[in-house]
Amino acid sequence: METRSTVIRPLHGYHPPHLRTSLLLALLLGVWYSQALEMITGKIPYLEAVNGSTVLLPCKYASCVGIEDLYFRWSFNDTDPSNKLCDGKIKDEHTEPKTTVYKDRVEFVGSTVDQNVSVLLWNITFEDGGVYTCYGKNIKEKGRNHNATFTLVVVDQLKVVDNTLTLIIASCVGGAIGLLMCYVLLKNFTLWMIAKMEERNKECLVTSSGIDNTENGLSGSKSTPKVTPKKA
Repeated sequence: METRSTVIRPLHGYHPPHLRTSLLLALLLGVWYSQALEMITGKIPYLEAVNGSTVLLPCKYASCVGIEDLYFRWSFNDTDPSNKLCDGKIKDEHTEPKTTVYKDRVEFVGSTVDQNVSVLLWNITFEDGGVYTCYGKNIKEKGRNHNATFTLVVVDQLKVVDNTLTLIIASCVGGAIGLLMCYVLLKNFTLWMIAKMEERNKECLVTSSGIDNTENGLSGSKSTPKVTPKKA
């Protein structure tokens, strides 16, 4: 008796319903996350400042879905709640923020026009050095928290940067470029002179050839004697 085996092959292009649902949810979450609120403290969130100077702690916010009752807060060394510098709320994109300042020497300088919630720190001391956190929460995102940090280092005086090596490298590069330009100019001038000399040589050859042909024609020509008519 012959036994036949049945092989079940999966259909190409078929995906289980739960897999399609998971992919759809992941896509929606990715789109939603890309539109979330973002707090930005600059491309280089680090600053060295001299003791006694005034510094700007920069922070901006951005959101593709808009804002509604956006709450923001500046804090110093965020582990300690008492180190809150200031906070505020922005009702919408067209309303200026309402702020409260909790520390001396702190001034809010932000504006809704440029989506800015930065603060000034006046007459800084060595104790002001540390990590500052700009925190934000947008009601449109169901209370999600966002933050960005900015590090301030207070020094007695700024370090003097030794630019000797930089100047040497710049001088060498400039000298090399100058020599290259001189070489190119000299080469072009030499080629131009050679072309002019060749052109003059050609003109001299043509003139000499014309003179030779004229002289050869005069020396090789024969005069035809005139026939004297006979008298009748």
